[in-house]
Amino acid sequence: MQQYISQLNEAQQAPVLQKDGPMIIIAGAGSGKTRVLTIRIAYLMHQGVDAFNILALTFTNKAAREMKKRISDIVGSSEAKNLWMGTFHSVFARMLRSEADKLGYPSNFTIYDSQDSVRLIGSIIKEMQLDKDVYKPKQVFGRISSYKNSLITVKAYFNNPDLQEQDAMSKKPRLGEIYQNYVERCFKAGAMDFDDLLLKTNELLNRFPDVLAKYQDRFRYILVDEYQDTNHSQYLIVRALSDKFQNICVVGDDAQSIYAFRGANINNILNFQKDYEGVQTYRLEQNYRSSKNIVEAANSIIDKNKTKLDKIVWTANADGPKIKVHRSLTDGEEGRFVASEIFEKKMQLQMMNGQFAILYRTNAQSRAMEDALRKRDIPYRIYGGLSFYQRKEIKDVLCYLRLIINPKDEEALIRVINYPARGIGDTTVEKLTIAANHYKRSIFEVMEHIDKIDLKLNSGTKSRLQDFVTMIKSFQVIDQNHDAFYLAEHVTKKTGLIQELKKDGTPEGIARLENIEELLNGIKDFIEGQKEIDGARGALSEFLEDVALATDLDKDTGDDDRVALMTIHLAKGLEFPYVFVVGMEEDLFPSAMSMSTRSELEEERRLFYVALTRAEHQAYLTYAQSRYRWGKLTDSEPSRFIEEIDGEYLEYLTPAEGNYRYKPMIDMDIFGDVDKSKLRLAKPTNGTPPKKYGEEEPSSSIRRLKPVSSNASSGAPVSDSKLNVGNIVMHERFGKGQVLNIEGAGADKKAEIKFEVGGIKKLLLRFAKLDILS
Repeated sequence: MQQYISQLNEAQQAPVLQKDGPMIIIAGAGSGKTRVLTIRIAYLMHQGVDAFNILALTFTNKAAREMKKRISDIVGSSEAKNLWMGTFHSVFARMLRSEADKLGYPSNFTIYDSQDSVRLIGSIIKEMQLDKDVYKPKQVFGRISSYKNSLITVKAYFNNPDLQEQDAMSKKPRLGEIYQNYVERCFKAGAMDFDDLLLKTNELLNRFPDVLAKYQDRFRYILVDEYQDTNHSQYLIVRALSDKFQNICVVGDDAQSIYAFRGANINNILNFQKDYEGVQTYRLEQNYRSSKNIVEAANSIIDKNKTKLDKIVWTANADGPKIKVHRSLTDGEEGRFVASEIFEKKMQLQMMNGQFAILYRTNAQSRAMEDALRKRDIPYRIYGGLSFYQRKEIKDVLCYLRLIINPKDEEALIRVINYPARGIGDTTVEKLTIAANHYKRSIFEVMEHIDKIDLKLNSGTKSRLQDFVTMIKSFQVIDQNHDAFYLAEHVTKKTGLIQELKKDGTPEGIARLENIEELLNGIKDFIEGQKEIDGARGALSEFLEDVALATDLDKDTGDDDRVALMTIHLAKGLEFPYVFVVGMEEDLFPSAMSMSTRSELEEERRLFYVALTRAEHQAYLTYAQSRYRWGKLTDSEPSRFIEEIDGEYLEYLTPAEGNYRYKPMIDMDIFGDVDKSKLRLAKPTNGTPPKKYGEEEPSSSIRRLKPVSSNASSGAPVSDSKLNVGNIVMHERFGKGQVLNIEGAGADKKAEIKFEVGGIKKLLLRFAKLDILS
């Protein structure tokens, strides 16, 4: 055992060697908390504590498996198996199965997932003859879930006039009845949902003192990982179980509390010392993960929060490179910069794809990154969600667009014929399919001639089928005269897709709406790129071909060496040598929906702290000056979080916007006498002192700026006279290529170029953005 303890530093050894009493381990990012927890458990067992008397609670099954494996390596697998270790839900489900009869449940009760719950609530709403547009099943389920996690039972709800009034104000006065029916139906079915696993455990421990005493005596030593992420229900269970012996050890980092939207209460960790007497506090402040520049930059960020526990995170690691900040004109250019930088690092340093991560605030941001990575032929994997073009709402739009190009595409037709709902049910679709097979025609052709075929359909259904055919044909007419963006925007509105998603006010519904917005942005970006290709007009067929090729490249090949793309919430607990935090803009990060109170803003700042501390060697912060919002280019400003980092830890790859200065073309003196010494610009974002009006920028400061990557396009059309047959060129979209032929003159001058990715293209030189490499 001593060999494992000797591997720890002094700060890590102290909490391992304290056997009894309450303790809190405040563990900074990358400080080795998992190692401390596992060795502490092994040490307790070495000191004679029975494995059956130890309870270890984690937040993910992955963390529990990893810890159990490490403990097995130290004490042996047979003893490690006796530990009660796992997530809150898995451990308490095990407890509930043993005691289920006391609550009137069978020991083999079913556990409903969220889909089961939403389906059941939908049935109840239908049976109660309530309007589903008002009582949306997902929203109702979310409300019931929040009640349960706050220990608001049905009885407590009906005893609380304020809650009933809130629901009445939101036009859901019968929500309490739905809650009651839902609980009764679950009980009748012998089922619990995920929230019940915590609620019923609380009920069990409070209503049956003998059961509480039994588990208090069993769990004499309790350890809780990620304590800052516990909600009120979890907090009360831990408090009840540990009350007798008070041998409780909690580990966490208030600076990484980022799950308030799930009910996590940061006060659980902030107030731990008030809950127990004689609490020993230990701080793990040495970061083993990141370079000194990253650690110090992260400290300078989190220091801006007022609500926090005292700790000073430090590292003995090398300084490492400064955090690189890059400004792009658009989100598309931002994606191309990230892809280009990854490509460069891979070539120069022989890095693997899996050593890079791209983190973003919202899932919708993955679209620009995916497009850019595909163009560079860099494999990637989306974590915590489908690839952008595989998401349901995106596939729904694409299926409408596919149907316009090819009405015989039956997979697309079946997917969208009744979405959004238009009264064309499964029975009707089955009849259409049978008729299509009989006449050896497509379903769409059968629908076109619905009056001539006897399918035993009523007049209303026939009329709805004809309306659908008319709608698709009207889209085909528009396709002949307009570009893909105009048509796609028209389709999303005319079909009712946008209206349908707007009805769903849940975070998931909003995310789906944002994803459709991102699809439209992608189409707009595609059309802009098509302008430089000879003969291309930005038509829908061109876009669908591009997407089809893109999704083919995106298929899983079984290769795990891929760039990781994920939201920052999902990145917690992970680490990568190179991390790109993209979309560092106001109203995006921090989110516009999380800036109404100081506590919300501080959670956003903690989220940024988590993002930055995922990086081991190099971190990049990127932002765009403009983004497409529903096809319109809107201006963006850099995130306040960039300004909050001490300037000494930053390196601007493009000049900081604060250094921009308008150079007047007329003499100021014509407007009268002015004291120029009092005229100053606002403080620049990189911390350099403000300059007097008209003062020249020292040339040395310009030289300090690192030039933009040579692989990125200069952003300007190439001069006619400079380009010759045989030149090797770089294009921001198609990559490297060789000029095969040049033809035409003036505005119609074109170059035929063979690209490594994309084949031969004819580009109009007045638009083409090319860098001549040789």
